[in-house]
Amino acid sequence: MKLVSIPANPVPENVVTGSLKTQDGVNLRFARWAPPRGRKGTVVLLQGRAEYIEKYYETVRDLRARGFAVATFDWRGQGLSDRALSDRRKGHVRNFSEYATDLDAVMEQVVLPDCPPPIFALGHSMGAAIAIHVCDDGNRWFERIVLSSPMIALRSGRFTALVGPLARSMRFLGRGGGYVPTGDDRPVGAEEFIGNLLTSDPVRYARNAAVIEEEPDLGVGAPTVAWVDAALRFMKRFAAPGYAAQIRQPILLLAAGRDEVVSTPAIETFGMSLLAGRHLIVAGAKHELLQEQNHYRDQFWAAFDAFVPGTPRY
Repeated sequence: MKLVSIPANPVPENVVTGSLKTQDGVNLRFARWAPPRGRKGTVVLLQGRAEYIEKYYETVRDLRARGFAVATFDWRGQGLSDRALSDRRKGHVRNFSEYATDLDAVMEQVVLPDCPPPIFALGHSMGAAIAIHVCDDGNRWFERIVLSSPMIALRSGRFTALVGPLARSMRFLGRGGGYVPTGDDRPVGAEEFIGNLLTSDPVRYARNAAVIEEEPDLGVGAPTVAWVDAALRFMKRFAAPGYAAQIRQPILLLAAGRDEVVSTPAIETFGMSLLAGRHLIVAGAKHELLQEQNHYRDQFWAAFDAFVPGTPRY
């Protein structure tokens, strides 16, 4: 499987890439990088909705500079992994358990056999939510987990309470495969920079848009009604009494102070309930902390370095 490389975003060196097949027959694109000589440990990078391997080249370099191998992949329905619908721009799954099936396959076929332990996870938004779920399911793959803007709950708005009933009704009427109302096929991250909800960094935003321009098949538009319904049902478990307190693995939650995608207060509440967890709010940052301006990213990496064992101090 190919990786897209442009002058502003070249592929990090020493990559192994390929495809694997999940238990339910979906082909996923993956990439892995060995650790620097003399170092051990792997970070599994779990992307958010509508993201792709190429968007995280800079993060891969940051992690390898810290001495880690890196493994990442495109979730089903995005990147260059299989899409469920004929319209490739529709972000679609029927149930979020499908994403857990993806992670199972990657761990069993790529990470555990080919990547050096100890193994850590770094997840963003939707990928962060899947990481929490696998902890609750009892999987002990990861020594420690760092989560960027985890999708604990959506940001509250005027019509938030209506989204769930509307999505369920539309799905019941057979419209689960359609875009959400007002949604369309314009790729996420390829819109105008002004007014975007993802990052305040124009250079990184333009870099990511240029990658999609180079390879349009990477782009994903608005989610489908079924995706939204599945996401809301999935997130509902995070608000259940005692859910966070039963997780035993060490988790660091990093929230963005100006997040307009997911709920920063919900992340803070969840973090306070974790027995072996910490949480930190990066004031002023938007949703994509790893695509943000350097002074926000520096705060993220300082927290990462303090939490993940074996990270060199700079």
